[in-house]
Amino acid sequence: MKRIKLVVAYDGTDYCGWQIQPGVPTIEGVLNETLSRILKEEIRVTGASRTDAGVHAYGNVAVFDTETPIPPEKISFAVNPHLPEDVRIVRSEQAADDFHPRYCDTKKTYEYHIQTGPMLYPTKGKYCHWLPKTLDVEAMRQAGRYLVGAHNFKSFCAANAQVKTTVRKVCAIEVEQETIMPGIREVIIRVEGEGFLYNMVRIISGTLIRVGLHVWQPEYVKTILEAKDRTQAGETVPAKGLFLKEIVYL
Repeated sequence: MKRIKLVVAYDGTDYCGWQIQPGVPTIEGVLNETLSRILKEEIRVTGASRTDAGVHAYGNVAVFDTETPIPPEKISFAVNPHLPEDVRIVRSEQAADDFHPRYCDTKKTYEYHIQTGPMLYPTKGKYCHWLPKTLDVEAMRQAGRYLVGAHNFKSFCAANAQVKTTVRKVCAIEVEQETIMPGIREVIIRVEGEGFLYNMVRIISGTLIRVGLHVWQPEYVKTILEAKDRTQAGETVPAKGLFLKEIVYL
């Protein structure tokens, strides 16, 4: 028996999130079914991040135990042709027998994608939150600086979340902008942290959008953080703009 670590990429548009649920398509369910069929044994994967419905990933991490004779690094090549086109194993490798993807120290990086301009560009429709107005990217960068560090992020956590503490550490927030075509831009909010609360990145993004629209001044984000009140922060922006970019194990 050996433990295999997978790096998994997926388009979350047609899935009800990572975690297996009866009667609906999930990333975990697709991986379990396909791996079990190809390796000819019952496989149950354990994921590092249980992303929500509609959220995408470049590099989620999962593990499973197997007795297959296929070399660990070849499992991705054996399984990928049998997965749906919107799910791919980027890399497979052997892991330590006691490795657990959720119980190790990590840094996770999420990206939130926003398109601004008079229309939503058709190739971006499933992967961006659209705003018809231009965003002040520099103001968003200034606002993000107030959130870097270890803070109580209760204002940036879904109200119904069941957690022991709402203190989390954000290592960096970057805001970038690129031109897709004249008048149409894509703004990317990149958040790196050691742990995240439920909907935290989507609420941070909704808050920075309000700053970018000049509804709030950048320094008002500090007031929101200190309030420890979810009603004081911005909206929870749609899931389709969110990508789990990377998980680094420390």
